[in-house]
Amino acid sequence: MWEDPIVAEIHRIREKLAAEFGFDVNAIFADLRKRQEALGDRLVEPKNQAATLRVPPADEERGRDFGSPGSVPSEATPTA
Repeated sequence: MWEDPIVAEIHRIREKLAAEFGFDVNAIFADLRKRQEALGDRLVEPKNQAATLRVPPADEERGRDFGSPGSVPSEATPTA
């Protein structure tokens, strides 16, 4: 079976990091947070994706008509 060298490298690094922290997920994330704080203003704050993409709340989505203006839903179309 073919092995992607990039994926294999990622798996090796993941295994190394996990072993370094005793396979403790909380310790791994604590280290990641510490490294992130050390970068300070070098990190870019993500924009609010919901505002950027205009993701409607679930209850607003339910009542939305996705057809074109003047279209009739298929269940309202008479069959011959």
